[in-house]
Amino acid sequence: MSTTTETSAPAAPSPPDIGKALGTDYFLIRDELSEQEIDYLERSRRFVNREVLPVISDHWERAEMPLALYRRLGELGLIGDGIEGYGCPPMSAIAAGLVHMELNRGDGSLGTFLGVQAGLAMRAIAMLGSEEQKQRWLPAMARAESLGAFALTEPNHGSDSVALETRAERRGDEYVIDGAKRWIGNGTVADVVVLWARDTEDGQVKGFLVEPPTPGYEATVIGGKGSLRAIWQADIRLRDLRVPASALLPRATGFRAASRVLATTRAACAWMALGHAVGAYDAALTYARHRQQFGRPLVCFQIVQEKLVRMLADVTAMQLYCLRLGRLTEENRLSDTIASLGKLNNTTKARDVIAEARNLLGGNGILLENHVMRHMADIEAIYTFEGTETIQTLIVGRDITGVGAFA
Repeated sequence: MSTTTETSAPAAPSPPDIGKALGTDYFLIRDELSEQEIDYLERSRRFVNREVLPVISDHWERAEMPLALYRRLGELGLIGDGIEGYGCPPMSAIAAGLVHMELNRGDGSLGTFLGVQAGLAMRAIAMLGSEEQKQRWLPAMARAESLGAFALTEPNHGSDSVALETRAERRGDEYVIDGAKRWIGNGTVADVVVLWARDTEDGQVKGFLVEPPTPGYEATVIGGKGSLRAIWQADIRLRDLRVPASALLPRATGFRAASRVLATTRAACAWMALGHAVGAYDAALTYARHRQQFGRPLVCFQIVQEKLVRMLADVTAMQLYCLRLGRLTEENRLSDTIASLGKLNNTTKARDVIAEARNLLGGNGILLENHVMRHMADIEAIYTFEGTETIQTLIVGRDITGVGAFA
């Protein structure tokens, strides 16, 4: 099993500028950003270029979780996802999206860590927790001094998460929880886990704050992954896990509460996919400018230019999707279905852009040092988690037709 590391190992040098941001902004979207939003964009971009890209491929290849990089997010004031107060850095929905975009441009594992830490665990506590729970956890999590996890998915219930089988039985002043969870990001390293279980008394799905290590909580790293290799997902076994009644999130009194948290992450997934697409496009454009074939740089060939332009068109459309998603969020007008269409579009388009980038790099496209193959592998996870492409399609389909095509 790989081990967590607090140090950054050196990686082989990349070809000139491969993977570094070129500032892809063909439609001048930067002009729509506030000074605060530009600050978050540039701060996260510098971090990715200077600290992430030089070392991340080595961590990814060794399936090693670089905690030092993850904790740097707290030091740089990048963890908060728009949560107000409690030590979270003030950021608009657009600023939060830009951070997601840039971190995923660097690496999907890094971006997923932020999604779990802020978008799921912190968001659940902020939306559903008591004042005491918020005060205890959110400031330390914003600084990355405490790590969080969000345990909803089960071995037999992925898309059908509402059918979860984990049970919580009230016994006096505590709950006893039994069941299993799977694909839980940070599940083996978290200081607090937002754990979802069905109350045996009223049948409702409820959320609990569990603090590992504690008897009855057994987490193991899922090995053999071909995607998001620099963050650990866990299999969790819950056997007679006892938590005090005070661990219950007071506003998590049904599956709808969990759904409210998950709905906020769909827009974030659109930003994450954009980051992967921008990273791959920038790498492909830089490579094509430097790579000589048949006596000329690749960019001199018509078919290469055609591919680059089509990639740019998709990236630009994804940027416009994200900008609108952010504005609707700020206006409290972002519906679940609009967020679903945003995730559906951007994850699908990102796959296409990244595949074309790998193609343009030829055989060198499979080398990690060229910063495309990681994106190609990692986008598969984003395409799947927080609701698969199929589920998002059916959600939007139900909305536009009025007919539910699934249970």
